[in-house]
Amino acid sequence: MADGGFYLRFRGVRGSIAAPGPDTARYGGNTPCLEVRCGPHLLIVDAGTGLRAFGDELLKEQPLDADILLTHTHYDHIVGLPFFAPAYQGCNRFTLWEGHLGPDMPLEEALREFMSAPLFPVPLNIIESNLRFSKFQAGDTLTPRPGVTVRTAPLNHPNNATGYRIEYGGRSLCIITDTEHPAEGRDPRVLALVRGADVMIYDATYTDEEYGRRIGWGHSTWQEALRLADAAGVGQVYLFHHDPGRSDGDLDAIGAAAAARRPGTLVAVEGSTVTLI
Repeated sequence: MADGGFYLRFRGVRGSIAAPGPDTARYGGNTPCLEVRCGPHLLIVDAGTGLRAFGDELLKEQPLDADILLTHTHYDHIVGLPFFAPAYQGCNRFTLWEGHLGPDMPLEEALREFMSAPLFPVPLNIIESNLRFSKFQAGDTLTPRPGVTVRTAPLNHPNNATGYRIEYGGRSLCIITDTEHPAEGRDPRVLALVRGADVMIYDATYTDEEYGRRIGWGHSTWQEALRLADAAGVGQVYLFHHDPGRSDGDLDAIGAAAAARRPGTLVAVEGSTVTLI
């Protein structure tokens, strides 16, 4: 892509836990990781297992100065970070952003516990010099790079989470994952964040039929993704954070039903690209 482009590549699309195998090979089994290019700037949203292979590719682009926006710090969204090869190279710098932990919990403290014995053999301090930590409050507007605006909103998820709206070159991309919609109506904070967005990536872990048995688990449905998109005037919708039990055949069926209800809707596929500019 040319430096003036704005695009997204799905590096991991599965939720909760990685689900590799023949039944998930077409859509992918890695947990959330999104590569976002805003001209010359690299933003990475979430650090799930998809970050590992992506990191190996990024070694060809060193030195790197990039941003990692975390929706939250549940394992499926950070488990790739200890295996992110560029973080171990002294020529690279990464700014990690989070807005969900609150003022009393630094991100580095959470990661230090995650990367400590007996959970993990390599401590955070091995890579800490290559990381910068930036805390914000969900609802803030960020300007991580020149020409890049990131609006944020809190999401309804256990231990909190953050939704992102990335704006560049007059176009907008919303990433809304790990959020539970209200039983009635739309979440007003999410509705405001995604209003008029060109592309929305949305947590479609469940179906409406499954949702009633999983209230309080912190996830949404593909049907709610379409209701939200219609209410907010969103352009294209990508269904994301697939349940680890969904086979490729299951996702084919969901994709067909969603596209029939709202033409142009797609199921996120690991490795696929969405071009905004």
